[in-house]
Amino acid sequence: MEAQVQVVTRLRAAFRSGLTVPEQFRRSQLLQLVALLKDNEEAILTALHSDLRRPKFESVLAEIEMVSTELHHALSNLSSWMKPQYVDKNLATKLDDCFVRREPVGLVLVVGPWNYPLQLLLLPLVAAIAAGNCVILKPSEISAATDGLIAELLPRYLHQDCYAVVSGGAEETSALLTIPFDHIFYTGSQAVARLVLQAAAVHLTPVTLELGGKCPCFIHDQVDVAAAARRLAWSKFFNAGQSCVAPDFVLCSAATRDALLPALRDTLQEFYSQEPQKSPHLSRIVSPRHCTRLTELLEKTSGKVVIGGESDPEDKYIAPTVVVDVAEDDALMKEEIFGPILPIVTVESVTEGIDFINRHDKPLALYVFSDSSSVVRQVLEKTSSGGFCSNDGIVHMTLPGLPFGGVGASGWGKYHGRWGFETFSHQRACMLRGWALERLNGLRYPPYSEDKLGWLRWTTSPKSCVLM
Repeated sequence: MEAQVQVVTRLRAAFRSGLTVPEQFRRSQLLQLVALLKDNEEAILTALHSDLRRPKFESVLAEIEMVSTELHHALSNLSSWMKPQYVDKNLATKLDDCFVRREPVGLVLVVGPWNYPLQLLLLPLVAAIAAGNCVILKPSEISAATDGLIAELLPRYLHQDCYAVVSGGAEETSALLTIPFDHIFYTGSQAVARLVLQAAAVHLTPVTLELGGKCPCFIHDQVDVAAAARRLAWSKFFNAGQSCVAPDFVLCSAATRDALLPALRDTLQEFYSQEPQKSPHLSRIVSPRHCTRLTELLEKTSGKVVIGGESDPEDKYIAPTVVVDVAEDDALMKEEIFGPILPIVTVESVTEGIDFINRHDKPLALYVFSDSSSVVRQVLEKTSSGGFCSNDGIVHMTLPGLPFGGVGASGWGKYHGRWGFETFSHQRACMLRGWALERLNGLRYPPYSEDKLGWLRWTTSPKSCVLM
């Protein structure tokens, strides 16, 4: 705890000195992160493989390229993001400068998860640096190899008085949360999010929560089944299903299910061969404890396993698995699966599917597969979710121009691109006034009268500027 307080004290002093505020400093630190990724790609890939047995292809795509894209987007747009935003005025403020100024909030704590231990720690860091803040990173101890590598590399590339890494488990995280911060950014489970909120409430610290939930995938009868199977399988079993935006379950009619299952079998064999455990393209479950939780879910389900179902706890392996005849109250439907198990729930109409979705917490992502644009539009307009994507999965979160975040139980707040810059900025309302028009200002001074009130209401109305 004492060491943590010393780190916080050092970073707060750096922030108060104004070191992180100039654009050139922010830009230099973002460029250092670019260099960190470029110089250490092999070490990063090795750490990710150690933690998750992640294929190089998936790690490059989901971790290195995601962060690299975000960095270059921030570097390209930083100057425009930092400019004051001038606002509309009325007659009473005609001669004033009225604008919104983005200022860094101060010292930020970023608590990252284990499933994408580089991406989900560094993307908030990019946004916080771009906004001019000092940052403490707390990687997940579960992805130990990546945690250790980040702790080693970051001080070599970023200014040590402004950015720090604190490693450790639940005890260290709890201790950190007792310290006042200016913003806390947490990615992880709803259970831990509640603890983060309770700790933040003591200091009235604003919090961004990037959580998860059960992301539905509604598949309409009118769809290219072969293409749907490939896109569904890729987005579900990428990183062995350990993605907060992975399709958690499928909603479709019995006829669509019967057409989809053979296509899924063919796709999974094409992706991972007839012996998926030997495939170099399939990640592993992060820990024995997480593997046990998933196998227990399979043991509890009342549904029928029609694809996969095999597991090897010593190898932290669970086969890509599909379960049918799953009821709404099944064990697989009570919590986010976060693994390579795909339940299929039968609904016989678009309306029934929408009603099913709306009976449950708002998800982080919602997917609709359909050839009918009217069906896609109907689901979009009659549901709510953090993100929405038709005829694919996961890819919506790769675009920096789109905000990423949940709604309700799936999270609070947004980031990626400018959305992250805004999250870590204080939007300060500014009005710079001179001494002109004092006679006009006199309308607001006592003694009051109905005439003064009438004129004042006119000068503050938006219509007054139109009439001028």
